[in-house]
Amino acid sequence: MRNFKNSLFYIFITGGFIYLMYRIVEQGKLLEVGRKIVSPSSNDSQWVQFLSSLFHNLQHPLALLLFQIITIVLVARIFGWIFRKIGQPSVIGEIIAGIVLGPSLFGLYFPDMKEALFPLASLGNLQLLSQIGLILFMFVIGMELDLKVLKNKANEAVVISHASIVIPFALGIGLSYYIYHQFAPGGVEFLSFSLFMGIAMSITAFPVLARIVQERGIHKTRLGTIVITCAAADDITAWCLLAAVIAIVKAGSFVSSLYVIGLSVGYVLMMLFVVKPFLKRIGELYAKKDNIKKSVVAIFFLTLIVSSYLTEIIGIHALFGAFMTGVIMPDIAKFRNVFIEKVEDVSLILLLPLFFVFTGLRTEIGLINEPYLWKITGFIILVAVAGKFFGSALAAKFVGQSWRDSLTIGALMNTRGLMELVVLNIGYELGVLSPKVFTMMVIMALVTTFMTGPALDLINFIFKTKDVLIPSEVKRSSDYNILISFGNNQKGKSLLRLANSLIKKQPDSSNVTAMHLTASEEMHSYNLEEYEKETFEPIVKESKKLDQPITTIFKATNDMETDIADIAYQGNYDLVLVGLGKSIFEGTLLGKVLGFTTRIINPDRLLDKFKGKEGLFENSPFDDRTRLIISKTKTPLGIFIDKDLHEVQKVFVGLYSIGDVFLIDYAQKLIHNNNTIVTILDNNGHTKNNFTIQNSLVALEEKHPNNFEVFQPNQINKPFLLEQDLVIFSLETWKKLVEDEVSWLTNVPSVLIIKP
Repeated sequence: MRNFKNSLFYIFITGGFIYLMYRIVEQGKLLEVGRKIVSPSSNDSQWVQFLSSLFHNLQHPLALLLFQIITIVLVARIFGWIFRKIGQPSVIGEIIAGIVLGPSLFGLYFPDMKEALFPLASLGNLQLLSQIGLILFMFVIGMELDLKVLKNKANEAVVISHASIVIPFALGIGLSYYIYHQFAPGGVEFLSFSLFMGIAMSITAFPVLARIVQERGIHKTRLGTIVITCAAADDITAWCLLAAVIAIVKAGSFVSSLYVIGLSVGYVLMMLFVVKPFLKRIGELYAKKDNIKKSVVAIFFLTLIVSSYLTEIIGIHALFGAFMTGVIMPDIAKFRNVFIEKVEDVSLILLLPLFFVFTGLRTEIGLINEPYLWKITGFIILVAVAGKFFGSALAAKFVGQSWRDSLTIGALMNTRGLMELVVLNIGYELGVLSPKVFTMMVIMALVTTFMTGPALDLINFIFKTKDVLIPSEVKRSSDYNILISFGNNQKGKSLLRLANSLIKKQPDSSNVTAMHLTASEEMHSYNLEEYEKETFEPIVKESKKLDQPITTIFKATNDMETDIADIAYQGNYDLVLVGLGKSIFEGTLLGKVLGFTTRIINPDRLLDKFKGKEGLFENSPFDDRTRLIISKTKTPLGIFIDKDLHEVQKVFVGLYSIGDVFLIDYAQKLIHNNNTIVTILDNNGHTKNNFTIQNSLVALEEKHPNNFEVFQPNQINKPFLLEQDLVIFSLETWKKLVEDEVSWLTNVPSVLIIKP
């Protein structure tokens, strides 16, 4: 009855007022008499009018900008993903995506489409948005710098860092002497041109360098600490130098720039001694609270905007103000994490690609259309590498580093990446760099960033070493080494309990290594140690509870599956335990076993399809990540499906083929080390018909008669399965069971699937 009344009321109100509006509009038409109303041509059909309106909407500045952003973000993400797949930083792919969308490729072959997508009148909007993205990005870069490392390692690092700036700076000025007459824009003084060439040669990309150090696993080593410190010192020095160079260029001479530099020094002192204590006080007041109020967030963002505004007005560019605000942020991990999470996704994913494309629109590879110009470009690259790579390496060798470490430092400091593009764009906007020089320098930035990975590999090859993360306890080669790789703490604790049950009574001849890998794009160098400590804290507590010593490995990576396989192989681990991921198709039997029905499509799966590798994993009862780990791992692998495993007292082992005989070894380990009660399912009578299996079981029964029994398939039922803590199958058996949709699988407890 109530629903009927509501329906009547709805019909009465909506119908009545719609009729009222209709009558008002009809009467309103009478008011148009004498007002010269222009109506659409009666000759045009309704469809033509619609198309005309649609075309007009497409040309609206906002619609065009949104379409540009959609195109740019999609292309940038695709290129970034491709370059990550070939072991390069994604920033290179995004830079190349910008060049591809510019006149160098898209504009060359599809000029009309390029003009329609990026008309000259729309570039101002792109530039403004890209500058906002850069301001937010520089704010994050400032926050990523850990100034504490400068205090601890300042002596060696400052020597190497400043040498890596002074030497390429000098070489850049020397190079500008030879190319100024031919390539400098008209009306630009030699001082301005040479200073910008010098600073462009001196830049190091701190974010790219920090991620490479993390991905190579050397962030905990002495070398890693030194190179991160060098990059931090380099960043601060280079941005201060850039501010001075901009001041000189804008002022026109060094003497007149002293006023700008004086204001800049006053600004820096104000930020350090007035604003920083104020922000620190706010940070301390709210550090222990669960949520940071929006008013507090507003204070910090307002500080960022005001700081950027002041430096832009002073004449040293808004980006320096954003960088400085990041540097003086309270040294409280919670605060920095909040702001990085709020800022980074928007700046990196949405706004920075606009900067790459805007740079690409300025980069015309077609301008380098003569062998002579390519020769000059090669010479610029040579000077850049000689100054930064060899300058850093020689300085590192002078302060006492080995040749290998010195060359590694040189290769890393030679990484330029996005930071180089920022400098080049500033020079281009100030009119100091011509389009030809700008294009040459962009090519140099790409080459020097691209060469970092191969250069490090070559150095390791020459010196017959490899950056590995294997702890010394494992390198001493215990009799039995287990590696557990976990993503979340709960799964890590279950994996540790399982590993402990296999080696509990053999502490002197065994070792357990707990490993956590995280995506390098999600990590920041300033909070690496704190994040690692928080990640392993629950695992370490569980290890003490179990009285199971563990060693730990923590690494930021862009290829988790390959790293798991490589570390397992290099450490000579006897067993690798990983948790099963959750990208399982809805409605499968395995989905019911696991208790979830998530459906995820992985681009790697599509790539396998194109490569013709899809058949390798057809009908695979695993998620994409687990499939890749299985295919890449050469050591024995245990895939663990955790259903809140707390103890391993009752275990069910399924023997379905002669190839499953190796499972008896694991049963024996559980019985010997954990006093586990093991039930073995003999599905095809192998215990009686196969000599190897029969002998293994006889030996097991003689040693542990009270911990062992053999079951037949007809004895499996739900009450029996509910009594078990763990079931163990071979990989091939598990695939067959899931494919055949064996009904009792839905009642199994935690599962360990082993690939020998």
